[in-house]
Amino acid sequence: MNSKYLQEDKLLLLEITEEIDHHTTENIRRKADNEITRYMPRKVIFDFNNVTFMDSAGIGMVLGRYKMMKMLGGSLEMINVHPSIKKIFEMSGILKICPIKEAV
Repeated sequence: MNSKYLQEDKLLLLEITEEIDHHTTENIRRKADNEITRYMPRKVIFDFNNVTFMDSAGIGMVLGRYKMMKMLGGSLEMINVHPSIKKIFEMSGILKICPIKEAV
């Protein structure tokens, strides 16, 4: 996972560079949490451009980061979500709280 922090916008962009399944979520979660606590951004954006597969563990990972940002008074969005992954998010209902936006 790559990260980029834009200080003037207090925006943390997290680019996921691997598939998201029960084997990889712990590593992604740990890296995301470290970057969030390091920068304390107002907004986190997950970039799913390189993610072609995700299982239900990914929903939990996104939901956990959403809750963390909500506790910190911030927000979470997603960009570049492939149609197959968007369908998983739609079925889970997570898009009601974590929207998919156009690329930054």
